[in-house]
Amino acid sequence: VQALRERMRAELVADPRRHYAVQLDYITSRGAWYMASWKGDERRSGGIVTNIGVHFFDMLLWIFGEAGEVSVDRLEDDHARGRIGFANATVDWFLSINPSHLPEAEAAGGKRTFRSIRVDGEEMEFSDGFTDLHTASYSDILAGGGFGIAEARPSIALVHAIRTGARQRA
Repeated sequence: VQALRERMRAELVADPRRHYAVQLDYITSRGAWYMASWKGDERRSGGIVTNIGVHFFDMLLWIFGEAGEVSVDRLEDDHARGRIGFANATVDWFLSINPSHLPEAEAAGGKRTFRSIRVDGEEMEFSDGFTDLHTASYSDILAGGGFGIAEARPSIALVHAIRTGARQRA
């Protein structure tokens, strides 16, 4: 993801008018426990867009900069789909905790998670390497690091726009 960000920045220096077509898919199977816990209660967790999606919306902001127009095609308890416009990219995104949404190859191989970002048709699959990120982040916070409100605000604002925009169209 870091290499992708650096590549995008270098390409935009060379051609500031370049516009990327991006597809972000994140499917992570969750069992019945998820919907029975606080995570499945939208009033407590903010739903799938907040509980799971915020990490990926934060990543998109980090790569592409400030978000512009936001649209939501679908917002269900177990999956959501929409589009975010950035100055140099249009991102179509899909989030799901429903195992039936896994691509056939991953499901057949026994995988329960699929993370992919496709930029202008070139896919970067990044399903592995996330196991200890929460622990590493918490350790950094306890050591005095971490991120403050200023760093978190754009992601929170984007999630808010996604959630309220979807409700207005419902």
